[in-house]
Amino acid sequence: MDNLAAVFFDGIIYSSWLFTAAIGLTLIYGVMKILNLTHGSFYALGAYAAASLTGALLAKGMPPMLSYAVLLGSAVLVALVLAPLIERGLLKHMYAKDEVVIMLITYALFLILEDTIKLIWGVNPYFIAEPYGLLGSIEFGALIYPTYSLIIIFVALAAGLGLAWTLTGTRVGKLLLTVIHDPDIARALGINVGRFYLVTFTFGSLLAAIGGAFTAPTMSVVPAMGVEIIVLSFAVVVIGGLGSLPGAAIGAVIVGLVRSASIHYAPQLELFVIYLVMALVLTFRPRGLFSIAEARKI
Repeated sequence: MDNLAAVFFDGIIYSSWLFTAAIGLTLIYGVMKILNLTHGSFYALGAYAAASLTGALLAKGMPPMLSYAVLLGSAVLVALVLAPLIERGLLKHMYAKDEVVIMLITYALFLILEDTIKLIWGVNPYFIAEPYGLLGSIEFGALIYPTYSLIIIFVALAAGLGLAWTLTGTRVGKLLLTVIHDPDIARALGINVGRFYLVTFTFGSLLAAIGGAFTAPTMSVVPAMGVEIIVLSFAVVVIGGLGSLPGAAIGAVIVGLVRSASIHYAPQLELFVIYLVMALVLTFRPRGLFSIAEARKI
């Protein structure tokens, strides 16, 4: 029973991390129909910025409890500076092109940003352990987990529930749904589609940066960490259905629990089982479990 509980709790923690990292990817695709490969770069930049700024401020005597605000502020800084620059400077002029072409453009940007990260921070790992160990640990029966894991879960819940409420409970969300359904009709109704694209890309990139920033205290921040997260995020959103918020949540839970079970019972299959699940889902549901129905145009 303790082993099953460990599989469950490990899976939920991992699912929360995956969902925070992947939700922005599915949001951008759902609104803009862009498979944004720079998502992995924003994740890595959020982690590097958080590790650098938090470490520097702690070294100057900042109260450790403020480090959590610095983690969030680092992600906001990365997204607000870089995302509008990419969307307004490049992607804005590419929306009329084929989706595959835009994906290749974001892949090229991803490669550029990966080398930019190495140019700025070098190739040595960064560590920022203070926020991770500051809150101590919590016990679930015979299991002991860092209390910081609850922050990861809280961030995932806040991101998911906040985005769901914005889409369904606000005027901005209803206008955004109009843009998703048919951008041309939205323009005819006087909706500034370009502004919605800018905000969506920035917010989706912010979610990726937040995922990286709050992951930084739990691991060493190293080059190419963006590659791993974009592959895993892609698996999550494909299982759940591209553009579907509930699908991203269900996909993250499935991947998290399957990976956790594999680590406990068959660790040599850790990476294989994720893609096995994705292949099985796509065999029976080629568009994912919760794919968004496309509007039929006459």
